[in-house]
Amino acid sequence: MSNEALQMRGPVNGTKDARKVAIGSGVGAVIETYDFIGFGTAAALYFGPAFFPGADPVTATLASFATLGVGFAARPLGGIIGGHLGDKVGRKPVLVASLIIMGLATFAIGLLPTYATVGILAPILLVIVRIIQGLAFGAEWGGAILMSYEHAPWKSKGKYTGIVQAGFPVGLLLANLVFLSSAGLIGDWAWRIPFLASILLVIVGLIIRSKVPESPVFEDVKDHGDIVRNPIVQVIRQDWRSIVRGIGLRVAETAGYAVAVTYMISYLKSSELATPTETLTALCIASAIGIFATMGWARLTDRIGRRPLYIWSCAFAALFAIPMFLLANTGLFICVIITIVISYAICQNSLAGAQGSWFPELFQAKTRASGASLSYQISAMVSGFTPFITTLLFVRFGWMGPALLFGTYALIGLWAALATRETWGPKERRLAEEASKTAPVAQHV
Repeated sequence: MSNEALQMRGPVNGTKDARKVAIGSGVGAVIETYDFIGFGTAAALYFGPAFFPGADPVTATLASFATLGVGFAARPLGGIIGGHLGDKVGRKPVLVASLIIMGLATFAIGLLPTYATVGILAPILLVIVRIIQGLAFGAEWGGAILMSYEHAPWKSKGKYTGIVQAGFPVGLLLANLVFLSSAGLIGDWAWRIPFLASILLVIVGLIIRSKVPESPVFEDVKDHGDIVRNPIVQVIRQDWRSIVRGIGLRVAETAGYAVAVTYMISYLKSSELATPTETLTALCIASAIGIFATMGWARLTDRIGRRPLYIWSCAFAALFAIPMFLLANTGLFICVIITIVISYAICQNSLAGAQGSWFPELFQAKTRASGASLSYQISAMVSGFTPFITTLLFVRFGWMGPALLFGTYALIGLWAALATRETWGPKERRLAEEASKTAPVAQHV
């Protein structure tokens, strides 16, 4: 790779706002995750009887997970819209708009009537609001990660994007802490309070994001007149192979999470292996560890490259598929904690830590938002319906069905990692080191 290609990554030593941008983008990721992933916890624990009463427990769970999947199915469209606007009008406007839309949709969930109140209208409204959530979440990631990536120093792209990626376990931790705190409330308030409380986070997030400067890379693209008329079409035409590989990379992480965490919550409850309180406690522990694990894995990619970490992590996940359920099946609380911590802090966080820097490097600056967003969000359709599919597999094959599905997702990620080029190998690291010595001191963070 030449220095010219490296220039697409922004100032060699980053901008003076790099840390502020990373934190601002990370705060937004916290809020969006709290809102979007909190729905998954509610779907596993509460939405079945609240919106689909009268059905047997398995059918109610399937219906609840189908509603969860609708939001994931909407994410690619949100990614297309967000990516297109990110390449056309800038990264920052997309960040602000997605946060507002997500916040309002999540707050609305806390106000929704249940089936007992309005009948079939209740699940219809739930699906509509979930779709809106999916559109907002789909638009969020590309803008947040690119803002951090393009402000960061070349040698620390993993470190700074890792701050953004760590926002997801923070959001997961906050969501589960709130659900854990509200578990003892009477009736529907156990799930309404967490959604209503999100409006406070949104207000804080908007204040922080309003002060974040636009990406220097986007400003360069605009100044040079390189704005693409239709970035989505161009990136599909020119970089479709990178998009396909990116989807494979992402499936291992997000669909694997859907089995190991989202479905596991329901599995532990339905099989009476753990109480909801025990499950949420285990999730909180895993999320807390995941915050530091994600940033640690991301920093590691700055030292060894993006590809090696992905290969080893996917290989480990494939081997862990069956032991994961064997541990959970003991019904011992400590084993439940170990299962979720390994699944999350190692199998998921390591991949998420690498994605923040690897995905943007697979695409040209002028179509980067579109390409990275498409790769990241299309896989969401697979992960969104994975809990639904996993429940069906369990009915047919027992726990072995979900275990093998988790292993299959890991193998897909392994194939994609082997097929995807390294973007931060020894040569790139050497060129970056040489360039940093001659770059203006004013660019240092």
